[in-house]
Amino acid sequence: MPALIQRYATPLIIGLFIVSLVSGIALFFHVGQAYFHGMHEWLSMVLILPFVLHLWKNWRAMTTYFAKPAFAVAMGLSLVGGAVFAYQGAANSSGGPPQMALARMILANPPEEVAPLLNLSAEDLVAKLAAAGFAAPAPGQSLADLARASGKSDMELAGLLVQARN
Repeated sequence: MPALIQRYATPLIIGLFIVSLVSGIALFFHVGQAYFHGMHEWLSMVLILPFVLHLWKNWRAMTTYFAKPAFAVAMGLSLVGGAVFAYQGAANSSGGPPQMALARMILANPPEEVAPLLNLSAEDLVAKLAAAGFAAPAPGQSLADLARASGKSDMELAGLLVQARN
């Protein structure tokens, strides 16, 4: 095992870092999202193993960095940078991509308000919901609450709404 680690850990780190770098730049500039999103996420996860192997292989040399002020500064800056982005993301987002936030906003309304968006009457929408196993909505009950009361997910409900329009 040590020979395998010695031979492949660093080259894999370099190769996977290049893939992460290129895909990260593409994602930053919104180029080829469909090609790069999964690649970036999954291969960044794969990068963990060679990183750990690299640390293991070079642990004695790495420990000399730990006592230097530059290491503490670099780690501190990295943590602060990560915290700033995490805080901004939490403050400026409802937890996910905009299309999910829009879906949650729509599902926060009762059937009578959503039906016209689907070119349906409220009665027709309620009938389609009932046919799909959803409980009868209480007056003013949001679609999201209706889904929970029916033992169904928001995504099941959203799928039904998309089909109801067709």
